[in-house]
Amino acid sequence: MKSRARPKVLHGFAGRSMLEHVLAATAPLGAGDTVVVVGHRRDEVTAHLAEIAPGATPVVQAEQLGTGHAVRLALEAVDADRPGTVVVVPGDTPLLTPATLAALVTEHGDAGATLLTSVLDDPTGYGRVIRAADGSVTRVVEHKDASDEERAVAEIATSVYAFDHALLREAVSKLSRDNAQGEEYLPDVIGILATAGRRIGVVVAPADETAGVNDRVQLAAAHRTYNDRLLAQHMRSGVTVVDPLTTWVDAAVEIEADAVLLPGTDLHGATRIGEGAEIGPQVSLTDTTVGPRARIDRCVANQARIGADVTVGPFAYLRPGTVLGEGVHIGTYVELKKADVGAGTKIPHLSYVGDATIGEHTNIGAASVFVNYDGVNKHHTTIGSHARTGADNMFVAPVTVGDGAYTAAGSVITSDVPPGAMGVARAQQRNVAGWVLRKRSGTPAAAAAERALAAEGEDDA
Repeated sequence: MKSRARPKVLHGFAGRSMLEHVLAATAPLGAGDTVVVVGHRRDEVTAHLAEIAPGATPVVQAEQLGTGHAVRLALEAVDADRPGTVVVVPGDTPLLTPATLAALVTEHGDAGATLLTSVLDDPTGYGRVIRAADGSVTRVVEHKDASDEERAVAEIATSVYAFDHALLREAVSKLSRDNAQGEEYLPDVIGILATAGRRIGVVVAPADETAGVNDRVQLAAAHRTYNDRLLAQHMRSGVTVVDPLTTWVDAAVEIEADAVLLPGTDLHGATRIGEGAEIGPQVSLTDTTVGPRARIDRCVANQARIGADVTVGPFAYLRPGTVLGEGVHIGTYVELKKADVGAGTKIPHLSYVGDATIGEHTNIGAASVFVNYDGVNKHHTTIGSHARTGADNMFVAPVTVGDGAYTAAGSVITSDVPPGAMGVARAQQRNVAGWVLRKRSGTPAAAAAERALAAEGEDDA
């Protein structure tokens, strides 16, 4: 991955690391134990594992001596006398599905081992599945150890297996490092069990489910595949996605039927979209709830709650703590932060509303600023219900404007305005006659003024 920031399995997409995707696929199997083998940058991986799967057990592979060695270490964390099936999956196959893994376990039955395989147009680098004339699997050979004839085989082992627990323990104890990489190969267990007369089962899965991720090109390709899969599920559940190529959703996003996602929509984290809502174009929502029939256009929102029948945008920014009641309108170039806005209220133009409570059916005039920061602390502003505030107002917090109150345009409100009052906080206008002719003579402004004054004189005459 060429990354200093994080180990490979902590890279991810759709709101999950690769490791979390793999664990999400295995979780429905209901395993009695989940063991995760960690090696490179193990402290970071173990810390992440504690967050996403606190019930999983990390096992350290201090020396990377092969996949067979890793499984042998993992088995040390499991009760040796417990009967059952052991499922082994790599941590860098984020496209595995619960259905495919369930099919693997079902097919396994009483087999010694069951492989998940895929058929590739170009199997270079993968272990090949070698079959006998009757089609039974006899072994898996790694690419570096394969003959030319074996390298011509298109069926590859995906490093996903189901094993009989007892047979796996016995087989991994027999693994050798006498191979091209000097490692204990887990695929060699297949040959050991087949030679012992154990049945080897096979489930063939689509290559786009079993693909591993080793670099950022493959990571991007996996993300695209996963996103297409998610969007297909949403569309089949009644969601309209106008342009799937430009629409991205995370794994945990919930979208109700009859919602519409327009081009350029990105939905992240625990975002939830209500029935009949229309999102987009060019909208990015993170951990945000959108109510039924809301309309969000060219907006960025993070940790906001948007009620039913709300309209937002274009070009609005909803920061954490924003709560918009039913039927609220947030217009162009409006930013809100920790703002609770009552039903039916409108903030239509060019305003900043931070640390505020606004009642129902109030109108906030254009170019208003809720001045919440004194250089040290944040302070709260309260605007009542059915209030009307003028354009170009500054509300210097802490301050309250009562129910039904008005404020005059251009006012800097520093004191509370009682209910039903008109707050006026601006200097009285004073006109200095002839100032331009005296102070800016010779300018186009002075010439225009002279012409206007001359015309007025002619009209008076």
